[in-house]
Amino acid sequence: MRNIAPAAVALIFIFLLLNCGSSLPPGFQWVQLPDGARIEAETKLTPEGQAQGMMFRASLPENKGMLFIHATVEKRSYWMFQCEIPLDIIWMDRDRRIVEISADTPPCRETAEKCPSYGGAAPSLFVLELAAGMAKKHNLKLGDTLRF
Repeated sequence: MRNIAPAAVALIFIFLLLNCGSSLPPGFQWVQLPDGARIEAETKLTPEGQAQGMMFRASLPENKGMLFIHATVEKRSYWMFQCEIPLDIIWMDRDRRIVEISADTPPCRETAEKCPSYGGAAPSLFVLELAAGMAKKHNLKLGDTLRF
């Protein structure tokens, strides 16, 4: 029995090492793009979290994003009020298929009334915001499916 214990400990240690980095903290989700790239996306589930979104953030690394998970499928537009950086906004249907893209969406430093809305032409359930230029870099296009 004494010889089994060290082997079991070693197996557990190897298992933990193999899975190191595969999990994310609560509130985050991996999103895999069609080219295999993985984005660490902060998830926004509540209306309050979705309303704040990327407001007041000064940067967004290329491998990070924000995933909005809505409760219903419907046409929805987004705006860039109080956003500090340009973003790529990607709308997806219930099958996670891209139905609309707003690339290089500029921040709006105007009053709320003067900020334009983007998207809303197609029904969506999920919206992914990435750093500007990521949609082009990863050749994202309508009909592509993201995995998460």
